[in-house]
Parts: sequence; structure tokens; C-alpha cells
Amino acid sequence: MAGVKPKKQLGQHFLKDQNIANNIVKGLFDVTDPDCVLEVGPGTGVLSDLMVDKSDLKKLVLMDLDRESIDYLKNRYIGSEVDIQHADFLKCDFNAMFGDHSLSIIGNFPYNISSQIFFKVLDNRNRVDYVVGMIQKEVADRIASKEGNKTYGILSVLLQAYYDIEYLFTVPPHVFNPPPKVNSGVIRLKRNNVARLECDEVLFKRVVKEGFQKRRKTLRNALKGLNLPESVVQLDVLNKRAEQLSVADFVDLTKLIEGHD
Repeated sequence: MAGVKPKKQLGQHFLKDQNIANNIVKGLFDVTDPDCVLEVGPGTGVLSDLMVDKSDLKKLVLMDLDRESIDYLKNRYIGSEVDIQHADFLKCDFNAMFGDHSLSIIGNFPYNISSQIFFKVLDNRNRVDYVVGMIQKEVADRIASKEGNKTYGILSVLLQAYYDIEYLFTVPPHVFNPPPKVNSGVIRLKRNNVARLECDEVLFKRVVKEGFQKRRKTLRNALKGLNLPESVVQLDVLNKRAEQLSVADFVDLTKLIEGHD
């Protein structure tokens, strides 16, 4: 990877397999014709190379915190209309950058902020139609997991409330520089038709988070911090653990708590 040195503090592992790069980009463009695409952590441009010449794209933004990477990409794409931003994705203002356009996000995401990236997506869910990202397999499994599985957790419920999620494929360590110590996974998020949940969304998020923070306990014990009224404490659903509830179950539970305030 001439010109850019991967930096451990930024969680960088540069993909060096062209076939896998092709499959990641296809994971987005095979299912949609996006107007605007934001690539997070482009590194040396292995994914970017496959998108810069797509004529249907109104806007392609490459965003990285690594100044060395940004300088490399600006030199690589001289004369191109690609927008290269030295910026922190977690602080990105989508409205300022993309106006009214809907947005798709793609990337070999920095491993040290992968969960934070998806919480940022959640905060901007009504702007972000698709996400195709490569992250640690453990995190990818968690996000795509369904109720009843030990990997099912906070991100699973919150993301699946607003997105249809597919686990696309697994990527081994040896195709990166430097190789990570774990396998990676590529997942795809597609915004569903839920504009708003049928409950208080702030309370829903709190119920999910508190339920999973003490996931070995029943919800009756895990949700004690909510100071639930006795009429709710006695509900049968609170005999279950958080991992046993689907997204719809969490919505229903939140509605029950609202109704007994």
C-alpha cells in the first residue's frame, strides 16, 4: 500500500483483495442506484476506485480522519469530481453536506468505531437509505442476529427496528494489511417503511438498552431503574430476558409501560 501507512490508533486495516472489493461495492449498487454515496474510511481507495467513474452518481464523498490517506486520495483522483473530506464521520452534518438528497453509506469501516458508526446511522435514519459495511464479524453477527441468539443485543434491536439487515459474506484476515486478529463480515442495511415506531421512541431505546445491560437477568430485574408501576412489574413478559424479545415485542412492551404511567 504505497503512500499510506495503516495506523493502529485509527483502527485501519487496508483491504488488498480486488474480488472482495468488487463484492462489497456490488452489495450496494446491485440493489439500488444511489444519488449520493459517502464512503467512510476509504484508506487507499480500493473501494473508491470502483465508484469514482459511476456516471449516475450525483455525489461521491470520501471521508477519512487520516491526513495521509486524504493527501494520497486527492493526488490519486486529480481531475475527478469526487469530494474528498478530511473529517470525522461521527461529527458529520449530513444536511450541510448532502442537502435534501437521500444517502447511502459504504466502507471498510474503522474497527475501533464500527458500533459508533451504526449509532450515527440510527440518528440519521431518515436520511440514510442503505449501508453496506465491512466490520468485525462479531459485530456483524450481532447486528444481523435475531431474537433467541446470544449475539442478539442492543444494536440488533435498534437497527432492525428501522432497517432490513442481511449478512452478506465473511472476509478472512489475510486479505488485509495489516491482517486483523479476527474475521470480518460484510452486512447490508436497507431502510424499511417504518417512519416512526408505534411507541415513544426515546423510551423504547431506554428499555432496550437497560434490558440488555443486564441480559442474564429477567426484564423484571433488568428494568428496575425505570421505576415501573406494580401493574407493569407483574406482567408475564417481564419473566423473559431481553434476548428473547423481538423488535415487535420491545415495541409492545414500551407501549405497555407508556399505558401504565
